[in-house]
This record gives sequence, structure tokens and C-alpha cells, in this order.
Amino acid sequence: MLCLAPLARAGAHLMGARITRRVLGDGRGICTWLPSLFSALPRGATFNARSARHSSASTAANQNTPSYSYVIVGAGSAGCVLANRLSEDAHESVLLLEAGPKDMLLGSVRLSWKIHMPAALTYNLCDDKYNWHYHTLPQAHMDERVMYWPRGRVWGGSSSLNAMVYIRGHAEDYDRWQREGAQGWDYQHCLPYFRKAQSHELGEDRYRGGSGPLRVSRGKTNHPLHQAFIEAGQQAGYPFTQDMNGLQQEGLGWMDMTVHKGKRWSTASAYLRPVLSRPNLTAEVRCLTTRVLFEGKRAVGVEYTQNGQKKKVFADKEVILSGGAINSPQLLMLSGVGNANDLKPFGIPVVQHLPGVGSNLQDHLELYVQQQCSQPITLYKAQKPHHMIKIGLEWLSMFTGYGATAHLESGGFIRGRPGVTHPDIQFHFLPSQVIDHGRVPSKMEAYQVHVGPMRSTSVGWMKLKSANPLDHPIIQPNYLSTEVDVSEFRQCVKLSREIFAQQAFQPYRGPELQPGPGVQTDAEIDAFVRRKADSAYHPSCTCKMGAPSDPAAVVDPDARVLGLEGIRVVDASIMPSVVSGNLNAPTIMMAEKAADVIRGRPALVDPGVPVYRPATLETQR
Repeated sequence: MLCLAPLARAGAHLMGARITRRVLGDGRGICTWLPSLFSALPRGATFNARSARHSSASTAANQNTPSYSYVIVGAGSAGCVLANRLSEDAHESVLLLEAGPKDMLLGSVRLSWKIHMPAALTYNLCDDKYNWHYHTLPQAHMDERVMYWPRGRVWGGSSSLNAMVYIRGHAEDYDRWQREGAQGWDYQHCLPYFRKAQSHELGEDRYRGGSGPLRVSRGKTNHPLHQAFIEAGQQAGYPFTQDMNGLQQEGLGWMDMTVHKGKRWSTASAYLRPVLSRPNLTAEVRCLTTRVLFEGKRAVGVEYTQNGQKKKVFADKEVILSGGAINSPQLLMLSGVGNANDLKPFGIPVVQHLPGVGSNLQDHLELYVQQQCSQPITLYKAQKPHHMIKIGLEWLSMFTGYGATAHLESGGFIRGRPGVTHPDIQFHFLPSQVIDHGRVPSKMEAYQVHVGPMRSTSVGWMKLKSANPLDHPIIQPNYLSTEVDVSEFRQCVKLSREIFAQQAFQPYRGPELQPGPGVQTDAEIDAFVRRKADSAYHPSCTCKMGAPSDPAAVVDPDARVLGLEGIRVVDASIMPSVVSGNLNAPTIMMAEKAADVIRGRPALVDPGVPVYRPATLETQR
């Protein structure tokens, strides 16, 4: 079958891209791209074909190498945002390269139900079709367990795989970023970009957006166990919060979700697919980017493989890496940017010695406290084959019912000990039982709370395993390597049990399943945590944003890679430190803000936004 992808790329030349005459070195890597059906080809193929015929007049092979204003690597939570915003300028041309496939099958949401049905999220969390399927080194402080890290490899990236929880973090997180050297990234400069991105179903206010591409909603099930969890939190002494993304994060309440009209609302749905008809935007799939191409200290393009062929593309203005906290530092290192002592043994020529690349790795750990339910009202029956068929048919026909939510509809944030200025523990409540990332079916009627500390002190790293781009890097998060982290998890278990012991759960409370009645002492709780805690899927901070004087920094506050020209990193990897919450919403915000920086626009700012402060730091309850 003919492949029209080269024609699509060439079409961008009519929108200001130029044919660049450079001869660059060899690359490496392979690709397993399969040609798309003609019905799935990008719109504008006829326009691109005319441009391709025009460019074919050149006689030298290197003169046919396509060139764009911007080349973005990674069509995930950040890359889709950048592709949209940068292509708003009609005189600029944008190429978006994604290693995985599209998020649609034959242009259909229904045929891609494993991505777009919110309740089906565990399918892709455990499947390498749309997933990088990473694993860590054995963790010395967690019984030598190898931890599973799913990361998105598809249009939308991890926003096409995640649990659709929309949490921004606390205002103090962004003020801390500024103190850590990320000038201009304090809360008053970040909140306007959260609003710009968002369209909340409850309407616009000082904290919520009303006209952005990202649709955000509240759960519709009103399940009695969600109500019990929120009520039990108040009985335990915690406040109710109307909006944990607004004035007051602290407390328990109803969570926001990136779900719209019963469908997952990823960045592919919000930002990418609505603008694919723009003639200055080209989005390619099944492209494994193997290295960034440099002339001296300037990035001039990238090399990638597609359809088993090694290809190059040039960037007239910038190369932007948006592969995420694992892929972006890996690509930098493969391209000669990183710790010189680590690169030289692999024979990688050093372009820029930046020891911070791959260091400062941070993540959220969590565990499940599970209780058997004495009434048949959990999602246990819904997971039986005949019920799943009914749920699936309703969703496929009307996008409603139990398939239209991820069921993580309530949760909250609390301060776990005296002296803490803002919440350091997060809860996600689920009226079901999850075992081994959902890979093992639920055993009984049960409910659970996902709980974990927000600002752990254990910091890890990632390094190359080899110079082969196909080899996953070595990931060492160093979980529970400090006594502070161990004690915080101990408190997480105790406070979760206390909430489940409140009167609101009395009509539903069965025996505790996990940790179980045999786990009571601190030593027993610590052993349980080592045995059962797992990643909350929030890797970050591996290309730290900071001042150029910071030896651990990789990018400056404008997301430019230090010591180099023509290259930025924009994704969760540039967080100076992990935020107090889920990462999808902050990553989208960062891409919105970076897009204004790249386009030379004045930064949005909203000074003096009120933020809830606790009356006392002695105790929360």
C-alpha cells in the first residue's frame, strides 16, 4: 500500500518551512510502523502532494530533507498542547512525532473503546500496545520488588491511559518552584494557564476556566459509598472542600475528572484532533525518535525511524522534547546531552555535559487500604462478564452508564501531622477492589482508598542501559530510602483506618482486607508498606527547571536546555519538584505557559489570588 506520510510532511513547506541543505551523521534504531488505511490519512493530503512534487525538483538527496519551524517529539499531555498552540501562528510550520499509534481506530472512538471508555482504563495500563511498559530496578527498601511503570505511547500519551483525575496540586507547590529557581512559575503565574486550558462544566470563576479545550467534569454516579467516604472524613475531623482545585485544596470532597459526555477527554481529544486540518500542522505516528541532531551547540533537527526506514527532519527554529519524565532525558542522553562520565562508555559523543539529566527523579507512592463491603453495592458485580457486556453496550450506544466514569469520583487532601503548612497526604476513594494494577480480578464486594504521601524525600535517577534507543533505560526511584518516608506511610495507614472506622461506614463495613487485622504494630505496618506500596504513576523532575547556576538544573525557566540553542524540554520532567497531587493537569498547564514563552507572548499573571491557610498548624483534626 502507498504511504502518503512523506507527502504530508512536505506540505508544510508552503507554510514557511524551507528545504535545508545539510549533511548530517548516521543514526540508529528500527521501527515497526504499519501503513494506515487511506481513510485514516491526515486531511490535506492533496495539498501536501502538490508541495512534494514541487520539492522533488531538487537533485541532491539531502536537499529533500524536510524542514519545519518546530519539531515536537512526543504527542502526549504536553506535546498535543504545543502542537495546537504553536500551529495557531499560520506562518509557522509544526511537525509532531509520536512513537505510538493514533488514539482512534478507523477514525472511531467506539472502535477504540479501551482508550475512550473511562471505566476501561485498566486494559491499557496493563497492555504494551499503547504503553511503554517500563519497570524499575529491584527496590532495596521494598523487599527487592521490581515496580511496574506504565507510560503512554499513543496520541494523548499518558492522558490516554490515566485514571482521568484532574488535580492541579497546591498553590504552595508553585511558589516553591519559584524558590527553587524556576522564576516566573509561582502560583500567580501558573493559575491563569490552568484557567486558559480548562472548560469546567460548573462554569468559570477565579480558579476555574470556562472556555479552554480541556473539558473537566464531576462524577455523576452519586454512589452511596462515595457519600460515605466524604461524610466519614468530616466525622474524623477533616473539612469538606467544594473544589480541591480552587481556594481550598485541604479536605475531602468530589474530584474533578477529564471526562466529557461520557468519554475520556485526553489532550489528543482536547488539543490535537480538533486542529489536524490545519495545513501547517503535520502529525506522524509510529516514529521512534533516536537522537537530536546538533551543529555545534545548536539543535537543528532529529533523526527517527518509521516504516523500517531511518529518516531526518530539520527544525528551523526549535526542537521541543515532550516525551515525558523517562523518554525526554533518555533522548537527551542518546543525543550526547547528559553526564559525560555516563555517556562515554557507550561511545556517545558528548555535546553538552549536564549531570542533571536523568537525576532528581521523583514519584508518588501509594497503597490500598481495603475493606470488605457488607452490602452488594460495589463494582464487583459490574465486573462479571454478562454485566460488562450490558455496560459496554450502553456506553457504545449512548456513552452513558457505569462505563462513562472511572469511578474515582471522591477523594481529598489532609495534613498528616502537626507543623505541616499544606496537605501532605492524598486520598482517592474507589467503591471496588483493585489487585495488582487491575491485572487480577476483584475477589469480592469491597471498597478501598488509595493513599500516599505527596512530598516524599526519596529521590532517584535514571540512566541509559545502552546506546540502543530500543532499550528501556535503567530506572531507580529509591523508594522508601529515608526514615521520613517510612514514617509518613505509617501515618497514611493509620489515618485511612480511622476514616473507615467512622459511623458513616457502619452500614457497609465488613472485615478489613488490607492491611488486615494481623497488621497492628508499627513494624507490621512498615512491613505491609514494603510489601504492597506501588507507584501512583507520577514520575517527574528528571530534567529539572532551575537557575543556570544550579548544578542539577537541565533547563532554564524558559524551558531551554542549558548550554545549548534551539532545543527545549516541555513536560513533567522539567518540574523542579513533584507537585502535591496528580500530574496531568500541571503538565498541560506547563505546556500552555511554555507555548506563550516560545511565541514571545507576555506571560499571563493573576496576582493576589486567595489561598486557604489553616488556622493552626498544631493539628488538622
